[in-house]
Amino acid sequence: MPISAIDAISPAFQHTKAQLLHPFRATQWAKLALVGFLAGELSSGGCNGGSSFQPPTHPGGGQPFPLSHAHLLQYVSLIALLVVLGIFFWVLFLYVSSVMRFILFDSVIAKRCEIRRGWARRHGAGLRYFVWQLLFLLAMGVGFTVLIGIPAALALAAGWLKDPRQHLLQLILGGMLLFFMVMGFIVLSLVVHVLTKDFVVPEMALENISAFEGWRRLLPALNSEKGSYAGYIGMKIAMALGAAVVLGIVTFIVIIILLIPVGGFGFIAVVVGKTAGLTWNLYTITLAVVVGCIALAVLLYVVSLISVPAIVFFPAYSIYFFASRYPALDALLHPPPALIPQFSPPPLPPPEPIA
Repeated sequence: MPISAIDAISPAFQHTKAQLLHPFRATQWAKLALVGFLAGELSSGGCNGGSSFQPPTHPGGGQPFPLSHAHLLQYVSLIALLVVLGIFFWVLFLYVSSVMRFILFDSVIAKRCEIRRGWARRHGAGLRYFVWQLLFLLAMGVGFTVLIGIPAALALAAGWLKDPRQHLLQLILGGMLLFFMVMGFIVLSLVVHVLTKDFVVPEMALENISAFEGWRRLLPALNSEKGSYAGYIGMKIAMALGAAVVLGIVTFIVIIILLIPVGGFGFIAVVVGKTAGLTWNLYTITLAVVVGCIALAVLLYVVSLISVPAIVFFPAYSIYFFASRYPALDALLHPPPALIPQFSPPPLPPPEPIA
């Protein structure tokens, strides 16, 4: 029988505790942190930090960034290179994240994380999920463009933007309506994303189908159990907020502890750079970007290590909720007990005749 969103919490919690603590394996914990980070399972907010250090200037003072034609071309070339590299690594990360989503699914089901074997097994399904994500992001971009562009074009054609003071009421009401429409579109997009990774990915993993076919099979279930799936979304939002608060406090404490050696290293680097007379140029900016990316990656991995319980719990929660509605997943989650061969004693020899 299908279970409710509340009933799925207890088995998911027991599953998480058994996978992480019985027994505790540091290597499995580290692998799950890496897989969860690459799969995009982290739900923590962004980290904003400031710095009191000033960039080194020329020994004689003046502008820290020279504005000559040659230097301007260097900076433009560097920015263009960083943009191209950013797009390339974003697409690469999206593909890796798509495959890691299936590896995380297998890790939770089997209670064992195997990255290399999982990659060899799931790269095909990950490629199909990657195509789905690209098309979904493209559809979101087109939707935002249409949603914002058409009202802006209508307001411009009506002359509201040429003389905004004369049309203040129309602009305020139209802006409020546009705000709610945009927020509704964002919420709808997030719901589609959550339902895809929670319920369509298991169908893709078990039946080797595309995301479009998975959605075609999922839609009848959503229509027949609107209340159950709405309760699942609401319960998941509530638990995600609670987990974000707890993990955010722990992460903040750990980051404060880590910032002490990192800040000391940064201070020493700035002092050494000033002493050596370094200035901001193509090479120092590139080095700063590379070091900053490495430091950010290490910081995110530390956050992922702290978030491993959530990385395992939320996929397990969706699996237990969906397994009661998807027989193939339920059979994988609760395999039948192995048949014990019945022992049959050898036949007794016939009785000897009486003399």
